[in-house]
Amino acid sequence: MSTGDTQDSVLAVRLGAMGDIIHSLPAVASFGTVTWVIEPRWFPLLEGNPSVARIVPFDRRTLGGIRHAWRDVRREPFRVAVDFQGLIKSALVCASARAHTVAGFAHPRESLAAFAYNLKVTPVTMHVVDRNLELARAAGARLTATVFPLPPGRPEGNLPSGDFVLASPFAGWGSKQWPIENYAKLASRLPLVVNGPPGSEAGLASVAGAHVHLSGIDGLIDATRRATFVVGVDSGPMHLAAALGKPGVALFGPTDPARNGPYGGTFHVLRDPDAVTSYKRGAVPDSSMRSISPDAVFDAIDRYSQHRTLLVS
Repeated sequence: MSTGDTQDSVLAVRLGAMGDIIHSLPAVASFGTVTWVIEPRWFPLLEGNPSVARIVPFDRRTLGGIRHAWRDVRREPFRVAVDFQGLIKSALVCASARAHTVAGFAHPRESLAAFAYNLKVTPVTMHVVDRNLELARAAGARLTATVFPLPPGRPEGNLPSGDFVLASPFAGWGSKQWPIENYAKLASRLPLVVNGPPGSEAGLASVAGAHVHLSGIDGLIDATRRATFVVGVDSGPMHLAAALGKPGVALFGPTDPARNGPYGGTFHVLRDPDAVTSYKRGAVPDSSMRSISPDAVFDAIDRYSQHRTLLVS
Protein backbone atom coordinates (compact mmCIF):
# COMPACT_ATOMS: atom_id res chain seq x y z
CA MET A 1 0.00 0.00 0.00
CA SER A 2 1.12 3.55 -0.64
CA THR A 3 1.62 6.13 2.06
CA GLY A 4 0.54 8.97 -0.23
CA ASP A 5 2.50 12.20 0.06
CA THR A 6 5.87 11.00 1.32
CA GLN A 7 6.91 14.51 2.38
CA ASP A 8 4.15 14.45 4.99
CA SER A 9 4.33 10.79 5.99
CA VAL A 10 4.51 9.46 9.54
CA LEU A 11 6.38 6.46 10.90
CA ALA A 12 4.88 4.83 14.00
CA VAL A 13 6.96 2.33 15.96
CA ARG A 14 5.22 0.01 18.40
CA LEU A 15 6.73 -3.43 18.05
CA GLY A 16 4.61 -5.34 20.58
CA ALA A 17 2.86 -6.66 22.63
CA MET A 18 -0.89 -7.13 22.21
CA GLY A 19 -2.17 -4.80 24.92
CA ASP A 20 0.44 -2.15 24.12
CA ILE A 21 -0.43 -2.23 20.42
CA ILE A 22 -4.13 -1.87 21.22
CA HIS A 23 -3.31 1.06 23.50
CA SER A 24 -1.50 2.73 20.57
CA LEU A 25 -4.34 2.41 18.06
CA PRO A 26 -6.13 5.71 18.88
CA ALA A 27 -2.86 7.68 18.76
CA VAL A 28 -1.94 6.18 15.41
CA ALA A 29 -5.45 6.87 14.06
CA SER A 30 -5.07 10.52 15.08
CA PHE A 31 -2.41 10.94 12.36
CA GLY A 32 -4.75 9.82 9.60
CA THR A 33 -2.38 7.32 7.99
CA VAL A 34 1.03 5.99 8.98
CA THR A 35 3.67 3.41 8.21
CA TRP A 36 3.81 1.08 11.23
CA VAL A 37 6.84 -0.96 12.33
CA ILE A 38 5.69 -4.04 14.25
CA GLU A 39 6.70 -7.60 15.04
CA PRO A 40 5.14 -10.06 12.55
CA ARG A 41 3.26 -12.05 15.20
CA TRP A 42 1.01 -9.03 15.82
CA PHE A 43 0.08 -8.39 12.16
CA PRO A 44 -3.51 -9.68 12.68
CA LEU A 45 -4.23 -6.76 15.03
CA LEU A 46 -3.67 -4.31 12.16
CA GLU A 47 -5.61 -6.17 9.47
CA GLY A 48 -7.83 -3.77 7.54
CA ASN A 49 -6.80 -0.80 9.69
CA PRO A 50 -7.57 2.31 7.61
CA SER A 51 -4.88 4.27 9.44
CA VAL A 52 -2.07 1.89 8.46
CA ALA A 53 -0.91 2.52 4.91
CA ARG A 54 2.10 0.23 5.12
CA ILE A 55 3.44 -2.33 7.60
CA VAL A 56 7.17 -2.83 8.13
CA PRO A 57 7.95 -6.16 9.85
CA PHE A 58 10.51 -6.09 12.66
CA ASP A 59 11.76 -9.60 13.33
CA ARG A 60 13.89 -9.22 16.43
CA ARG A 61 14.83 -12.91 16.45
CA THR A 62 17.47 -12.48 13.77
CA LEU A 63 20.01 -9.81 12.90
CA GLY A 64 18.84 -10.06 9.30
CA GLY A 65 15.28 -9.26 10.33
CA ILE A 66 16.41 -6.17 12.21
CA ARG A 67 18.54 -5.00 9.29
CA HIS A 68 15.61 -5.49 6.93
CA ALA A 69 13.42 -3.23 9.05
CA TRP A 70 16.08 -0.53 9.22
CA ARG A 71 16.55 -0.63 5.45
CA ASP A 72 12.81 -0.64 4.83
CA VAL A 73 12.16 2.55 6.80
CA ARG A 74 14.74 4.34 4.64
CA ARG A 75 12.76 3.67 1.45
CA GLU A 76 10.92 6.99 1.74
CA PRO A 77 11.37 10.27 3.59
CA PHE A 78 9.31 10.69 6.75
CA ARG A 79 8.26 13.98 8.24
CA VAL A 80 8.01 12.49 11.71
CA ALA A 81 8.86 9.20 13.42
CA VAL A 82 7.12 8.41 16.70
CA ASP A 83 8.42 5.87 19.21
CA PHE A 84 5.45 4.62 21.22
CA GLN A 85 7.54 1.85 22.82
CA GLY A 86 10.43 3.62 24.51
CA LEU A 87 13.04 0.91 24.07
CA ILE A 88 16.52 1.29 22.63
CA LYS A 89 15.63 -0.95 19.68
CA SER A 90 12.45 0.99 18.86
CA ALA A 91 14.28 4.30 19.20
CA LEU A 92 16.99 3.09 16.82
CA VAL A 93 14.34 2.18 14.25
CA CYS A 94 12.94 5.72 14.52
CA ALA A 95 16.40 7.24 14.22
CA SER A 96 17.22 5.14 11.16
CA ALA A 97 14.24 6.68 9.34
CA ARG A 98 16.08 10.03 9.24
CA ALA A 99 12.85 11.88 9.88
CA HIS A 100 12.83 15.63 10.48
CA THR A 101 11.21 14.99 13.87
CA VAL A 102 11.81 11.93 16.06
CA ALA A 103 9.34 11.98 18.95
CA GLY A 104 9.25 9.95 22.14
CA PHE A 105 8.54 10.16 25.82
CA ALA A 106 10.96 12.22 27.89
CA HIS A 107 11.30 9.31 30.32
CA PRO A 108 11.06 6.16 28.21
CA ARG A 109 11.17 2.60 29.54
CA GLU A 110 14.85 2.41 28.64
CA SER A 111 16.40 5.77 29.42
CA LEU A 112 19.02 5.59 26.66
CA ALA A 113 16.24 5.58 24.08
CA ALA A 114 15.66 9.28 24.75
CA PHE A 115 18.95 10.18 23.07
CA ALA A 116 17.32 9.34 19.71
CA TYR A 117 14.54 11.91 20.15
CA ASN A 118 14.63 15.58 19.20
CA LEU A 119 11.06 15.99 20.48
CA LYS A 120 10.64 14.73 24.04
CA VAL A 121 7.17 14.71 25.56
CA THR A 122 6.29 14.61 29.25
CA PRO A 123 2.62 13.56 29.42
CA VAL A 124 0.32 14.87 32.12
CA THR A 125 -2.34 12.17 31.82
CA MET A 126 -2.19 8.79 33.54
CA HIS A 127 -3.58 6.08 31.30
CA VAL A 128 -1.34 4.67 28.58
CA VAL A 129 -3.93 5.37 25.86
CA ASP A 130 -4.12 9.03 26.83
CA ARG A 131 -0.34 9.32 27.15
CA ASN A 132 0.08 7.93 23.63
CA LEU A 133 -2.46 10.46 22.38
CA GLU A 134 -0.48 13.27 24.02
CA LEU A 135 2.67 12.06 22.29
CA ALA A 136 0.91 11.91 18.93
CA ARG A 137 -0.54 15.39 19.26
CA ALA A 138 2.82 16.84 20.24
CA ALA A 139 4.23 15.24 17.09
CA GLY A 140 1.62 16.93 14.91
CA ALA A 141 -1.46 14.68 14.93
CA ARG A 142 -4.65 16.59 14.30
CA LEU A 143 -7.56 14.14 14.61
CA THR A 144 -9.21 13.78 18.00
CA ALA A 145 -11.53 10.75 17.91
CA THR A 146 -10.53 7.96 20.30
CA VAL A 147 -11.11 4.92 18.11
CA PHE A 148 -9.85 1.34 18.16
CA PRO A 149 -10.02 0.09 14.55
CA LEU A 150 -9.82 -3.64 15.21
CA PRO A 151 -10.49 -6.39 12.66
CA PRO A 152 -13.55 -8.67 12.82
CA GLY A 153 -11.51 -11.78 13.56
CA ARG A 154 -12.21 -15.28 12.25
CA PRO A 155 -13.77 -18.33 13.91
CA GLU A 156 -11.25 -20.85 15.23
CA GLY A 157 -12.24 -23.99 17.07
CA ASN A 158 -15.63 -24.54 18.65
CA LEU A 159 -17.54 -22.15 20.85
CA PRO A 160 -20.87 -22.60 22.67
CA SER A 161 -23.92 -21.68 20.61
CA GLY A 162 -25.49 -19.72 23.45
CA ASP A 163 -24.35 -17.00 25.83
CA PHE A 164 -21.00 -17.47 27.52
CA VAL A 165 -18.46 -15.68 29.70
CA LEU A 166 -14.97 -15.54 28.21
CA ALA A 167 -11.77 -15.64 30.25
CA SER A 168 -8.13 -15.68 29.13
CA PRO A 169 -6.32 -16.79 32.30
CA PHE A 170 -2.73 -16.30 31.17
CA ALA A 171 -0.68 -13.10 31.16
CA GLY A 172 2.85 -12.14 30.23
CA TRP A 173 3.84 -12.24 33.89
CA GLY A 174 2.67 -14.90 36.30
CA SER A 175 2.30 -12.24 38.98
CA LYS A 176 -0.59 -10.66 37.03
CA GLN A 177 -2.51 -13.94 36.76
CA TRP A 178 -5.41 -15.04 38.93
CA PRO A 179 -4.94 -18.54 40.38
CA ILE A 180 -6.04 -21.01 37.70
CA GLU A 181 -8.05 -23.09 40.18
CA ASN A 182 -10.36 -20.14 40.81
CA TYR A 183 -11.73 -20.31 37.27
CA ALA A 184 -13.20 -23.75 38.00
CA LYS A 185 -15.24 -22.17 40.78
CA LEU A 186 -16.65 -19.68 38.26
CA ALA A 187 -17.30 -22.47 35.77
CA SER A 188 -19.43 -24.28 38.35
CA ARG A 189 -21.81 -21.32 38.41
CA LEU A 190 -21.87 -19.92 34.86
CA PRO A 191 -21.08 -20.93 31.25
CA LEU A 192 -17.34 -20.22 31.11
CA VAL A 193 -15.05 -20.40 28.08
CA VAL A 194 -11.31 -20.29 28.79
CA ASN A 195 -9.17 -19.15 25.86
CA GLY A 196 -5.47 -19.53 25.25
CA PRO A 197 -2.96 -19.91 22.43
CA PRO A 198 -2.08 -23.27 20.92
CA GLY A 199 0.10 -25.10 23.40
CA SER A 200 -1.83 -23.95 26.46
CA GLU A 201 -4.36 -26.79 26.37
CA ALA A 202 -2.90 -28.63 29.35
CA GLY A 203 -3.16 -25.60 31.59
CA LEU A 204 -6.66 -24.72 30.45
CA ALA A 205 -7.88 -28.30 30.72
CA SER A 206 -7.31 -28.11 34.47
CA VAL A 207 -10.27 -25.71 34.72
CA ALA A 208 -13.01 -28.23 35.48
CA GLY A 209 -16.37 -27.44 33.93
CA ALA A 210 -15.03 -24.83 31.48
CA HIS A 211 -15.12 -24.99 27.69
CA VAL A 212 -11.53 -24.87 26.41
CA HIS A 213 -10.97 -22.70 23.33
CA LEU A 214 -7.53 -22.61 21.69
CA SER A 215 -6.88 -19.95 19.07
CA GLY A 216 -4.56 -17.41 17.58
CA ILE A 217 -5.31 -13.70 17.53
CA ASP A 218 -8.02 -13.97 14.85
CA GLY A 219 -9.90 -16.57 16.85
CA LEU A 220 -9.52 -14.60 20.07
CA ILE A 221 -11.00 -11.51 18.43
CA ASP A 222 -13.94 -13.54 17.10
CA ALA A 223 -14.54 -15.20 20.48
CA THR A 224 -14.36 -11.86 22.26
CA ARG A 225 -16.91 -10.33 19.91
CA ARG A 226 -19.24 -13.29 20.49
CA ALA A 227 -18.86 -13.37 24.29
CA THR A 228 -21.60 -11.94 26.47
CA PHE A 229 -19.21 -10.98 29.25
CA VAL A 230 -15.45 -11.08 29.86
CA VAL A 231 -13.38 -11.82 32.94
CA GLY A 232 -9.85 -10.56 32.42
CA VAL A 233 -6.51 -9.86 34.03
CA ASP A 234 -3.97 -7.22 32.99
CA SER A 235 -3.18 -8.80 29.62
CA GLY A 236 -3.76 -8.31 25.91
CA PRO A 237 -7.06 -10.24 25.73
CA MET A 238 -8.61 -8.05 28.43
CA HIS A 239 -7.47 -4.86 26.70
CA LEU A 240 -8.85 -6.23 23.44
CA ALA A 241 -12.25 -6.78 25.06
CA ALA A 242 -12.26 -3.27 26.54
CA ALA A 243 -11.34 -1.78 23.15
CA LEU A 244 -14.27 -3.68 21.61
CA GLY A 245 -16.60 -2.25 24.24
CA LYS A 246 -17.47 -5.59 25.84
CA PRO A 247 -18.80 -5.60 29.41
CA GLY A 248 -16.43 -7.23 31.84
CA VAL A 249 -14.59 -7.50 35.13
CA ALA A 250 -10.82 -6.89 35.26
CA LEU A 251 -8.74 -8.37 38.08
CA PHE A 252 -5.70 -6.29 39.06
CA GLY A 253 -2.87 -6.75 41.53
CA PRO A 254 0.74 -5.54 41.14
CA THR A 255 -0.01 -3.19 38.22
CA ASP A 256 -1.88 0.10 38.44
CA PRO A 257 -5.35 0.10 36.82
CA ALA A 258 -5.25 3.89 36.58
CA ARG A 259 -2.34 3.55 34.15
CA ASN A 260 -2.84 0.09 32.66
CA GLY A 261 -6.48 -0.67 33.31
CA PRO A 262 -9.31 -1.34 30.85
CA TYR A 263 -10.05 1.74 28.76
CA GLY A 264 -13.51 2.95 27.85
CA GLY A 265 -15.68 2.43 30.90
CA THR A 266 -17.29 -0.94 30.12
CA PHE A 267 -15.22 -2.91 32.65
CA HIS A 268 -15.39 -2.97 36.42
CA VAL A 269 -12.00 -3.30 38.14
CA LEU A 270 -11.50 -5.54 41.16
CA ARG A 271 -8.35 -4.97 43.19
CA ASP A 272 -7.39 -5.64 46.77
CA PRO A 273 -7.23 -2.24 48.53
CA ASP A 274 -3.95 -3.38 50.11
CA ALA A 275 -2.38 -4.27 46.74
CA VAL A 276 1.09 -2.81 46.20
CA THR A 277 1.86 -1.35 42.77
CA SER A 278 5.21 -2.99 42.19
CA TYR A 279 5.17 -4.09 38.53
CA LYS A 280 7.16 -7.06 39.79
CA ARG A 281 7.43 -9.72 37.08
CA GLY A 282 6.96 -12.78 39.23
CA ALA A 283 6.37 -16.32 38.00
CA VAL A 284 3.35 -17.02 40.21
CA PRO A 285 0.22 -14.99 41.05
CA ASP A 286 0.93 -12.05 43.32
CA SER A 287 -0.60 -12.22 46.79
CA SER A 288 -2.91 -9.36 45.84
CA MET A 289 -4.27 -11.48 42.97
CA ARG A 290 -4.76 -14.48 45.26
CA SER A 291 -6.74 -12.30 47.65
CA ILE A 292 -9.48 -11.71 45.05
CA SER A 293 -12.03 -14.42 45.80
CA PRO A 294 -14.17 -16.24 43.21
CA ASP A 295 -17.23 -15.03 45.12
CA ALA A 296 -16.12 -11.41 44.65
CA VAL A 297 -15.70 -11.99 40.92
CA PHE A 298 -19.04 -13.75 40.64
CA ASP A 299 -20.76 -10.96 42.56
CA ALA A 300 -19.17 -8.38 40.26
CA ILE A 301 -20.43 -10.25 37.22
CA ASP A 302 -23.89 -10.45 38.78
CA ARG A 303 -23.86 -6.76 39.61
CA TYR A 304 -22.29 -5.23 36.54
CA SER A 305 -23.49 -7.55 33.79
CA GLN A 306 -26.80 -6.74 32.17
CA HIS A 307 -27.05 -10.39 31.07
CA ARG A 308 -28.24 -11.94 34.30
CA THR A 309 -29.64 -14.98 32.48
CA LEU A 310 -26.02 -16.19 32.34
CA LEU A 311 -25.88 -16.74 36.06
CA VAL A 312 -26.76 -20.14 37.40
CA SER A 313 -26.67 -21.54 40.91
